[in-house]
Amino acid sequence: MNSTPAVDLSSVTKHYAHGVTALDDVTIGFAAGTFTAVMGPSGSGKSTLLQCAAGLDRSSSGRVTVDGRDLATLSDKKLTLLRRDRIGFVFQSFNLLPSLTAAQNVALPLRLAGRRPDSQQVRQSLTAVGLAGRVDHRPAEMSGGQQQRVAIARALVTRPAVLFADEPTGALDANTSREVLRLLRDLVDRQAQTIIMVTHDPVAAAHADRVVFLADGRVYGELHDPSAEQVATRMLQLEASC
Repeated sequence: MNSTPAVDLSSVTKHYAHGVTALDDVTIGFAAGTFTAVMGPSGSGKSTLLQCAAGLDRSSSGRVTVDGRDLATLSDKKLTLLRRDRIGFVFQSFNLLPSLTAAQNVALPLRLAGRRPDSQQVRQSLTAVGLAGRVDHRPAEMSGGQQQRVAIARALVTRPAVLFADEPTGALDANTSREVLRLLRDLVDRQAQTIIMVTHDPVAAAHADRVVFLADGRVYGELHDPSAEQVATRMLQLEASC
């Protein structure tokens, strides 16, 4: 396991209109090759943390570093290129184009970047998520779990330094959720992929190496290699204190 931070936040604060502070002086690092879950009550700043860490939104103050690049020093164009080439995203909704096959959906980020997709690279991404036999299938011909696997393969095709996942199992049933979570765990263990996942589910969080808890825009502790029961207990304590 590499101790070098793939993502590092230093004294990051994010203000919105009407005096809302979504992040309040947050300092936290995410080591390369690790799986971190981010949890907290509604309005705790989870999504804002992900958006600022991933370069989808700029912080009001503080420093965010991704793959060794200080996001504050990048122009909008360079930030867009960094997100395209070095950052992967997976969301609750699969966001697949229904008219395209699995392979075509996976290749889409490369085409949008003006690069000719390497068919072997696309197949490798689908094989990595257990869909080697679904290359030519369209979304309507696949289950929800398979569609999310295609979305993960699409996020991995550029070989990103970090994969951000926002409630990736939120639209899936319990059995399918476990399959996707085992896949994410396997990507960390076998390929040293860095994953930062926002979730509200203690079972999902228990697949991570570390769970970071937020409340009122601040970090309120963390657990390492926790059980789902330990995560649920900490969440109850956090919600009771807020």
